[in-house]
Amino acid sequence: MDKITARWTAGRQFVGSDENGHGIVLDTPPSAGGENTGWRPLELVLLGLAGCSGIDILSILEKKREDVRGFEVEVTGETYTADYPHYYEAIEITYFVTGVGVSEKAVAQAIDLSTQKYCSVKGCLGPQCVVTTKFEISEFAPHVGPNR
Repeated sequence: MDKITARWTAGRQFVGSDENGHGIVLDTPPSAGGENTGWRPLELVLLGLAGCSGIDILSILEKKREDVRGFEVEVTGETYTADYPHYYEAIEITYFVTGVGVSEKAVAQAIDLSTQKYCSVKGCLGPQCVVTTKFEISEFAPHVGPNR
């Protein structure tokens, strides 16, 4: 069982920690009474989705013996704000893969497996949230020569 603690520090700021001592600061923008000193709680859903699907995809690509040298995930969310609760009604995830001869088919399959089967964060999102994905593959180009 996972357990976290969120401790109020001041204003709208909280400091969250897990059982291993990892910490994160949460806050709201000034328009909501905060000081914008940390992540907005809803943004953490996007971060969780990026991390969860990213871990899955890298694991799958590793099992497929793809030579991945760099990996980045960008997630944007369109927030429903007409009423409460506010939530993401549309999320777009872009995966940036850098490697040597990485197969487009392998990346597409890994993304599909993650977002349709393995990613627990994606599984927590309700049917009101439409998640779309795309990816870009760049060939790894090692730096040769002195840095300038």
